[in-house]
Amino acid sequence: MPETYLYSIGTPGQPWGAAERDVWRARQVRQRSYADDVLTAIEALRGRFDVEMYGDVVYADAQHPAERFPLRALRSRHWQPGLPSVLVTGGVHGYETSGVHGALRFVDTQAERFAGRANLLVVPCVSPWAYERFQRWNFDAIDPNRAFREASPAQESAALMRLVAPRHGQFAAHIDLHETTDTDESEYRPAVAARDGKVFKPGSIPDGFYLVDDTDNPQPKFQQAIIEAASRVTHIAPADEKNEIIGSPVVAPGVIRYALKQLGLCAGISGARYTTTTEVYPDSPSASPVQCVEAQVAAVQAAVEFVCTASAGRSLMED
Repeated sequence: MPETYLYSIGTPGQPWGAAERDVWRARQVRQRSYADDVLTAIEALRGRFDVEMYGDVVYADAQHPAERFPLRALRSRHWQPGLPSVLVTGGVHGYETSGVHGALRFVDTQAERFAGRANLLVVPCVSPWAYERFQRWNFDAIDPNRAFREASPAQESAALMRLVAPRHGQFAAHIDLHETTDTDESEYRPAVAARDGKVFKPGSIPDGFYLVDDTDNPQPKFQQAIIEAASRVTHIAPADEKNEIIGSPVVAPGVIRYALKQLGLCAGISGARYTTTTEVYPDSPSASPVQCVEAQVAAVQAAVEFVCTASAGRSLMED
């Protein structure tokens, strides 16, 4: 294997143990504040929305004092059982900034437009420790977005599942906000290969916005509505020469599919009929980080509008 593909932690071909995880963790530097960026923004919205406290994430080891991160969600103030409900999640991967700030901006600037039409539960930052360190993994070198399963080893994933569990099957839609960045290829993918004792195989980064639908429950009209809204803000990622995006066949412009529940992905936790994962590309020469936040807001708006229209249509048919 060429030396350039070797990760700087661990022994090639051998999965990491506790010592390697300790080395990796020691390299993670706090670069921003979850309390300042997220909790303060949530508190500023408390006068207009309910704030739901759904737990804490606590991390510590012999080298690191305990850090406690309060977990908070925003909820429509007048929740009405007869309305369609939409779950919005961001920051499952803490370094994917536009998901966090897109969720917060949607609540601040757009959510009240849907009062009396939809119930909204918005979790802006699922993974606070990783948010502060621009990391994909949590403190334990676990990817939360592969850990949404029973007896999850990731505190963040387990806490979100507990929040959603009483409402499971009651959501019409769940939109999970993500980014694909250049560091996926330069840092994360080599790191995950090293952690798991595998060979890193270089790939490519899609240039633009795309969606991940559910293989087991595809909803092409829902995906199309979001793609159309996002395309008015940023460009849609083209397929590669194999008609793929990140190794998966493109089933419609800007849309691929994953087995959400089987892979332990966040978008598979709600039991909603309509589910999707957004991906924006803030490192694109044709987009900016601000555009990416705006694309996330447009995607959430389109998702909520879609279920409101679908619900109204069903009601008319029943009448």
